Amino acid sequence: MQPILETRSASWPDEAACAATASAVARRDGLDEAFIELHGPLGAGKTTFVRHLLHALGISGTIKSPTYALMEPYVAAPASGGYEVLHFDFYRFDDPGEWEDAGFRELFAGPGLKLVEWPEKAAALLPACDLRITIEPATDGEHRDARFEAGSPRGRRLLP
Repeated sequence: MQPILETRSASWPDEAACAATASAVARRDGLDEAFIELHGPLGAGKTTFVRHLLHALGISGTIKSPTYALMEPYVAAPASGGYEVLHFDFYRFDDPGEWEDAGFRELFAGPGLKLVEWPEKAAALLPACDLRITIEPATDGEHRDARFEAGSPRGRRLLP
């Protein structure tokens, strides 16, 4: 694991607080080339955070988890920079051969924002991330605690 340069925490009492944090991250310099990992158990809110982030980037329509497709591509609105956004979900990732077959190495080497849910399933294949977000649900089922860990200078700029 790469060294952590800086850490911040957030407590989300509801989905609106999650959306506000995602909106803050969407306005940060360097997001257009960032690699962000999202960690947490099933139902923690990883896809919800991604959905709010993409909506804040002006991407409209349904934002779904790419659990079965492994990846969903998007393009940020021109007002947000018009860059490519790739949303990965490696929950069902079992075969490292899929990595090469799907061209993921080239995608990660290319431009754009990469958002990865369940990165631990492909950890040996992934580059170092700029920002690691860990979301943990509280026992009440509504409240979420989020930890943001910057792994690069770009990641520091992305901290909410």
